[in-house]
Amino acid sequence: MNVRRLIPTTAAAGAVALGLMAVVSACSTSDAAEGSNGDRLKVVASFYPMQYLAEEIGGDHVSVSTLTQPGVEPHDLELKPRQTAELNEAGLILYLKGIQPAVDKAITQSEAKNKVDAATLTELEHHGTEGGHSHEGEEAGHDEHAGEGEAGADPHIWLDPVKYAEVAKSVGKSLEKADPDNAADYKKNTDALVKKLDGLNGKYQQGLKTTATKTFITTHAAFGYLAERYGLDQEGIAGLDPESEPSPARIKDLQAIAKKDKVSTVFFETLASDKTAKTLAKDTGLKTDVLDPLEGITDKSKGDDYIEVMESNLTALQKALGAK
Repeated sequence: MNVRRLIPTTAAAGAVALGLMAVVSACSTSDAAEGSNGDRLKVVASFYPMQYLAEEIGGDHVSVSTLTQPGVEPHDLELKPRQTAELNEAGLILYLKGIQPAVDKAITQSEAKNKVDAATLTELEHHGTEGGHSHEGEEAGHDEHAGEGEAGADPHIWLDPVKYAEVAKSVGKSLEKADPDNAADYKKNTDALVKKLDGLNGKYQQGLKTTATKTFITTHAAFGYLAERYGLDQEGIAGLDPESEPSPARIKDLQAIAKKDKVSTVFFETLASDKTAKTLAKDTGLKTDVLDPLEGITDKSKGDDYIEVMESNLTALQKALGAK
């Protein structure tokens, strides 16, 4: 037996085997890279309420990134080229049309196969112009915050736990479709999240059942669905756009409403200026407090996630409305 001839032959066979393994590995990596991060589905969320759903339902099977960083007011977000490229690489995009015009446009142009618009997963409603009760505090002309094909519709559905649960159920089904290998876990996580949201709804129902007044004043008219759900009257200083300025007539109306309905508090939010709220409160002898529209979590947020901040909002409303 010629041992010296066997050695290079064996080495050559090993080299070929290694080469084939490298090719197979490269192909696998290429396949996995499309819409996934290793073994995890790559999900891009437009802003925090969508990010929370993706993380809670996706669990360990997803890699979630958000286009709106903490502390950034989402309504006027402008995307960077890197973020636009990220959309094309996503296995699933989760967004809410009507909140962020620049994001809506970029997602429409994106090459991603799976795009989920939360605005289509529950009913959006039309509301009136400046000065209405409940969730009708928006000013005319802000239809850039409208739902798809529904100018004037309020997109802040996540502030109603019941509507948010509806959205969660459909997001879970979308994840099951995008990543069928992990469908059972997505369903399990969806059920768990819906249970938490049902519990939150129960706390709001009980906590706001009996109050001294039903009216609250807030700078950003984002709480219309919440107000409607729990029998309250929201009076927005400005409109759905948190940066819009109220008219002198609106300020005068609010002063009269505060006196008539025995309003104690003017609410402002963490991501927008509190100047108008504090001025109105000072002029009418009212207190101020935070009612968080949950468009982002920051170090100023009264809670670490959606559930905790919503519970803080409930406590603030109970105090302002004189809950018994």
